Amino acid sequence: MGWKTGKKHNIEIWFVEHGGRYYIVSEREYKAHWVQNILVKPQVSFSVGNASFQGTARIVYQEKESSLAAQISILMNEKYGWNKGVFVELVGSFNSPNT
Repeated sequence: MGWKTGKKHNIEIWFVEHGGRYYIVSEREYKAHWVQNILVKPQVSFSVGNASFQGTARIVYQEKESSLAAQISILMNEKYGWNKGVFVELVGSFNSPNT
């Protein structure tokens, strides 16, 4: 949800999976509204294919987590041919479609 408006904010974005977690990249870095939203309120819902998750998002700080950032960078480059921006980690629990 938007931290200013409280309204649900949907984006479609490319991702990679690594170690049971999902990673996305903001090419606009901290200027992207969705990045600003998670900095204020890290609780997120997200979908991958037909699976929906409730969880949290966090910035992967490249200077503090250089090994993880390097791995994400490699995966993004292999899958999409680019890897520049702010990396965000998504961790979630599967939402049963019956809930």
